[in-house]
Amino acid sequence: MKSKLPVLTLKGSPRQIGYDHGRKARPEIEDNLEVYFRRFKSETELSHDLAISRAAKFLDVIDKISPEYAETMKGVAVGSGQEILDITALNVRYELMYSQFSKIGLKPMPKTFGCTAFATLPAAVENGHLIMAQNWDWIPEVEGLFLKVKNENGPDTLSFTEAGVVGGKIGLNSEGLGLLINGIVSSKDDWARLKKPFHVRCWEILRSRTLARARAVISQGQRNCSANFILGQQKTARSGKVVDIETAPEAVCELRPDRGAVAHTNHFSNPRILGVKQVLDEERLSTLQRYRRIQELLDGSVRVGRKLGISDAKNMLRDHYGKPESVCRHSNMKLPEYERYETVVSVIMDLPTRKMWAATGTPCSTEYRSMSL
Repeated sequence: MKSKLPVLTLKGSPRQIGYDHGRKARPEIEDNLEVYFRRFKSETELSHDLAISRAAKFLDVIDKISPEYAETMKGVAVGSGQEILDITALNVRYELMYSQFSKIGLKPMPKTFGCTAFATLPAAVENGHLIMAQNWDWIPEVEGLFLKVKNENGPDTLSFTEAGVVGGKIGLNSEGLGLLINGIVSSKDDWARLKKPFHVRCWEILRSRTLARARAVISQGQRNCSANFILGQQKTARSGKVVDIETAPEAVCELRPDRGAVAHTNHFSNPRILGVKQVLDEERLSTLQRYRRIQELLDGSVRVGRKLGISDAKNMLRDHYGKPESVCRHSNMKLPEYERYETVVSVIMDLPTRKMWAATGTPCSTEYRSMSL
């Protein structure tokens, strides 16, 4: 991802929002399609034809369960000059890749995807605001965008996404609700379950007016693949709640903040409760190491009574303990180039002010810049 901070301001009907997204980010969407179809083949043994045939089945599902999301995708396709099934494959790439990871995960190949996320309750923060923060680690070539969307039906949103993906995966809305995510792989992940896709859930979460509604979006029904969601909401000075929800295809588990903070990386806290076996492989060293480190940083600060500031949050996300498999993730040069992953974007959110600080690329090498909804 480039060092710039690309922000698209969008408004109107779902189709118009999608069309403008596609038109304004046409080259970035083209790049992402090239990256993902190449990666589908090289990393998940998924041919272009097979990916498209699975995307077609998901398009039917999305048309039925979330017609506004489907309309937005169709707008992206027209605006970017791409085929709708290619855009659908981009929007369900989580299901296409992660269900394949679960099937080939026991092979001796590294899958070093990951991210580190944490949230701190208002009582643990200098200004009394709920803070949510995350490093999103992924394929360096992926083109990312920030979407500032004025919705006709639902709260306005400010979120990070990949160019061409309708559902922002890290963000906040005008109701003071925020979302962080972590990818997880389990033995039961399967695209063929054909349930509500991950990015559709993220889109619906960010359009939720209440924490209760956002929780329902995550927990209701079965899921194709596992994932972790950290939700927070704060509207006024005396409010502020955070919940971490680990999800497997057939079960969910809620984790509460520990002494004012909660953190998560890319493994289940207790997979047995969720009835799954988790596929960690070589990623095990990275996710467990990053989890221990972010907990150490929280233990040495907010959990001993020291109030967190935005500068503290930035320093935590820039932490290099265990580099390259650190919170601030860097490419592991011992691996082939196509197997190197790193922090693509770093985000900090202040929910009651609807403000976000973001750094593209590794946050140790770029400055955070602010955005407001």
